[in-house]
Amino acid sequence: VARCLPSIEMLRLVSSGTEATMTALRLARAFTGRSLIVKCEGCYHGHSDSFLVKAGSGGATFGVPDSAGVPRELSALTVNVPYNDPAALERVLAECGGNVAAMIVEPVAGNMGVVPPAPGYLERLRELTRRHGALLIFDEVITGFRLGRGGAQERYGITPDLTCLGKIIGGGLPVGAVGGRREIMEMLSPLGPVYQAGTLSGNPLAVAAGLYMLDRLDKQPPYDYLESLAARLEAGLRSSLKDAGVEGCVNRVGSLMTLFFTAGPVTDFSSAQRADRGLFGRFFQAMLERGVFLAPSQFEAAFVSAAMSEADIDLALEAGQGALKEAAGL
Repeated sequence: VARCLPSIEMLRLVSSGTEATMTALRLARAFTGRSLIVKCEGCYHGHSDSFLVKAGSGGATFGVPDSAGVPRELSALTVNVPYNDPAALERVLAECGGNVAAMIVEPVAGNMGVVPPAPGYLERLRELTRRHGALLIFDEVITGFRLGRGGAQERYGITPDLTCLGKIIGGGLPVGAVGGRREIMEMLSPLGPVYQAGTLSGNPLAVAAGLYMLDRLDKQPPYDYLESLAARLEAGLRSSLKDAGVEGCVNRVGSLMTLFFTAGPVTDFSSAQRADRGLFGRFFQAMLERGVFLAPSQFEAAFVSAAMSEADIDLALEAGQGALKEAAGL
């Protein structure tokens, strides 16, 4: 993993992506001696208390709990900003930057549907966090090894302080990891005072599967093939929307993709929420009846797999033409 992602000088294996982000948070607070965490509205970083927080409409707001059982006192330590809005982060840091431990972000948002970073957005996050002494944490649970061998950080040329990875490093088995700068990672026990442990952290079965998967990526990199399949699917979906006269847009980065039933553009959580969820639900059912199983939410990303063929993509597009018309009542 460290060979593929040069920003990772040391690595700690855990049991899931949620454990990875939770550990990264604890490390950031310990390393900086600060309490506040900044996240983006609509970005999901697992189900630990500090992340189950949603923002109000518009600009940066201090979070309120988004789940029962999360104390307001804890959620008040999480500040939300809109994705693709670096000015919002700048305002937060200007107001309370001395108490911000870290900004955590999906470099390509995948939990409000796929939303690419605007040109210069990630660069600005790196600049602002560095200027104010806060850490930049990339949650690459979705993008790591999927957008390329070096993840989104390689694709966009950004070096985060910490990186979180999930089950993809175990070939789909339950595993996660947090890694980053040596001086930060050395704060983890037993070298340092930040405690983390788990009986199944880095369990041998998941690690063996992950090592095999990483070796395959070295010997048979799938990324050009994935790009061609995903581009074929994207072009077909756009054509089907146009032919059916259905309002929609397609966001894609590499093999990640979302069809939003809104005119778009979809650039953040607010614009994603304008999508017609009812229409998506009908489209999902119509596709399922035609033998194509999509993620059952407008806000979940679709992933193209190297196990797929062009024939699979064409089959899905053929089903999509009829499903679109049926869902829209045409």
